[in-house]
Amino acid sequence: MDGEGPVVVVAGAGALPGLLIRALDAAARERRVIALKGFADASLRRTADCTMSLLDVTGILARLATWRPAAVTLAGGVARPSPAALASGVAAWRNRREIAELFARGDDHLLRGVVALLEEEGHRVVGAHEIAPDLLAPAGVLGAVAPDAEARRAIETGFACLAALSPFDVGQACVAVAARVVAIEGAEGTDRMLARVGGGVAGRLAGLVRPLRHAKPTGGILVKSAKAGQDHRVDLAASGPRTVRNAARAGLAGIALGAGATLTIERDAMIAEADRAGLFLVGVDPARPGEVPA
Repeated sequence: MDGEGPVVVVAGAGALPGLLIRALDAAARERRVIALKGFADASLRRTADCTMSLLDVTGILARLATWRPAAVTLAGGVARPSPAALASGVAAWRNRREIAELFARGDDHLLRGVVALLEEEGHRVVGAHEIAPDLLAPAGVLGAVAPDAEARRAIETGFACLAALSPFDVGQACVAVAARVVAIEGAEGTDRMLARVGGGVAGRLAGLVRPLRHAKPTGGILVKSAKAGQDHRVDLAASGPRTVRNAARAGLAGIALGAGATLTIERDAMIAEADRAGLFLVGVDPARPGEVPA
């Protein structure tokens, strides 16, 4: 990555921050880490350059100004603060009414606002895929199981659903059975959506509920990809071994990820989990979802 100064990783929850730190170390790239209090893993907090509150916007920007980074990346999950708490934390940098309006417009617009704030302070914001491009899902069948004709129809339905919903900033995943969408990810995230499918009314209506063990998939497909037009520098859709386990528990037949538009966390472990559960795992070009590998 070009430019003088370190790459700063602002680390939230999950495995992604650690993967990016290891990628930077492997490339012998100078880096600094800000661990977000209450979100970053304990092991990461112990080795981070500092631990700061998500709401300490003034402190974070002051630290960045001291480090003069070549780039900043936002990695890992965080819980959305209340509008009142955020307005208090950024009152010196943003009009309170603007903050309230930003929160009312959904996660994608909020993240764009964070990027704009950093850029206004002179910082270059980069995405995880620019630091570790190997994390992006490739096109093609990734495991031992391939989607059949019924699954390919469901995959096309799922990608069409996500494309249609993109302007509304709803979510990055859905579950489809043939030509029917049975669940759409909301603010609760992919894991809770899969729990709904596996145990909720929608799952029962679609015939997806099966015992957690020794269950055979029933045709439901998880489709996950970045929203159309989304800024890939922030909140790029991500899946890992837990996604595969939850899809198996929900009785699904497989997972289709947007190739080049989804991060795969611990990909080898994902493939092993999918093979063990008898699920397919496939990367699909979001622009051509009808061209699914057999």
